[in-house]
Amino acid sequence: MIHTLCLAGAGLRWESLRKSKKYVNLTRWYSSILAEHGDALNQVTGAYVGKKGSAKSKENTASQQSKGVNGDVVKAGTNRGTFEVDLPEAEVGKVKLRFAPEPSGYLHIGHSKAALLNQYFAQRYQGQVIVRFDDTNPAKESNEFVDNLLKDIETLGIKYETVTYTSDYFPELMEMAEKLINEGKAYVDDTPREEMQKERMDGIESKCRNHSKEENLKLWEQMIAGSERGRQCCVRGKLDMQDPNKSLRDPVYYRCNPMPHHRIGSKYKVYPTYDFACPFVDSIEGITHALRSSEYHDRNAQYYRIQDDMGLRRVHLYEFSRLNMVYTLLSKRKLLWFVQNEKVNGWDDPRFPTVQGIVRRGLKVEALIQFILEQGASKNLNLMEWDKLWTINKKIIDPVCPRHTAVIEEGRVLLTLSNGPEKPFVRIIPRHKKYEGAGEKATTFTRSIWIDRADAELISVDEEVTLMDWGNAIVKKIEKDQDGNLALTGVLHLEGSVKTTKLKLTWLPEIDELVKLSLMEFDYLITKKKLEEGEDFLDVLNPCTEKETAALGDSNMRNLKRGDVLQLERKGYFRCDVPYLRPSKPIVLFAIPDGRQQAGLK
Repeated sequence: MIHTLCLAGAGLRWESLRKSKKYVNLTRWYSSILAEHGDALNQVTGAYVGKKGSAKSKENTASQQSKGVNGDVVKAGTNRGTFEVDLPEAEVGKVKLRFAPEPSGYLHIGHSKAALLNQYFAQRYQGQVIVRFDDTNPAKESNEFVDNLLKDIETLGIKYETVTYTSDYFPELMEMAEKLINEGKAYVDDTPREEMQKERMDGIESKCRNHSKEENLKLWEQMIAGSERGRQCCVRGKLDMQDPNKSLRDPVYYRCNPMPHHRIGSKYKVYPTYDFACPFVDSIEGITHALRSSEYHDRNAQYYRIQDDMGLRRVHLYEFSRLNMVYTLLSKRKLLWFVQNEKVNGWDDPRFPTVQGIVRRGLKVEALIQFILEQGASKNLNLMEWDKLWTINKKIIDPVCPRHTAVIEEGRVLLTLSNGPEKPFVRIIPRHKKYEGAGEKATTFTRSIWIDRADAELISVDEEVTLMDWGNAIVKKIEKDQDGNLALTGVLHLEGSVKTTKLKLTWLPEIDELVKLSLMEFDYLITKKKLEEGEDFLDVLNPCTEKETAALGDSNMRNLKRGDVLQLERKGYFRCDVPYLRPSKPIVLFAIPDGRQQAGLK
């Protein structure tokens, strides 16, 4: 038996090992086994040797399935990270999920993971997913956010059954709060907020905890009316002030808020907390599985306890890890600070981690979806690098995006070719040499051409260089004036081999039809990979997060549309943010990261 396992483990390597003169003792051992147990050995080698990959697959059968972090069976053999996991007690055709953002900001990359996970499980179990706006805090929410969240959800390709709002259930939620007060499962508390927080931390019962039902209901009416006395109060669940899990220490269910609601105006003066509304609406709407990020883990017991006190059906909670990115803030409160203090140009700023921001910077939605699905449904906390996402994006755009040419305007150098064309001529060439679908462009060839100053400084007299899409040239003369401006003279040497030249230069013809470009590069908003607990993001603000470079571009770029992705040869990938309008106004191109580590902007 031991011999059989050893041979199985050696698997594919055995035949080469046996024939090698290097392993004489091993060969002798094999021959001895063959003489004693020939039939059994032939059976083993027949099963494992000669079948490519067989040994590996058989050997690993036991490890093909392992337990996921949620106690689920994780199936191997997939490139979707740990995505092949099972929802607990899920029945095909009966699964109903919800994606429930709060309309207090735009959808960011972290929310995208939750949205796509919901869609994945809905499709896998032939169920459905709904979008529900958790609109319980009128101080933070607006219709602008609702509209843009729906736009972002559509951008991600999320297919949902319907859109609901927690505010649709305000009457039922108020009835439930009153029911719990009547049953002695909730009470009205006027303890000041800071004192209440301290009592919860220390496990001290509120002085209001054992007030009579009548007293509680009277104060509840004051809260509903929004009176001065009512505004001093909140409704708390009567759970367990001694529980080691502090989320169960009489959480707040309702608060007064005189601000008008973005959907229903000033009808209500009291609003439920997320902790109270979420378990109620999940159960009422028939949700079977509620996906929550693992940061809520300690509140799972609270969620179930509240559903039990309400007498409602329990909803399965399923945890996944929150998506965290290096050098990135995902707190909507912190992102709002950047918007309100005009550190960015709105929620769709290309420096923002919002879906609209990263798409505007040049990320393809397919890349974002692939990036998130590859991580799977694990709840292991991880800090992800942006480079990986941009590398995926490059693989999507590079095979198809058209190529264009630009020369940096500052210090640009004129190269005069003495044997160049007397009259300019035009050639039609592909915009992408390996992809016909990118179309064609017209390239003008002239006696004098523009090249980048950085390239000109690398050239020596009599050096042969390659002019891309034209051929070779030999630089005969380099002149520099008193201001440091360079001028080059050379001759075309089109019969020269591009394989022998060190420098391959991009260039532009000296013609009036060139277009002005504004090349925009962006950097992270903060200078630290990850903020520590209690660390203020204001202390690590990046002082330089964007850089503008003026350039000239080939005349074909007049046809670019907003959103078009292109490659400026030898300069990188860009997305057109402002297309050509008139000669005096530059085309604005946003640099798209390609996954390579880049130095910060200066």
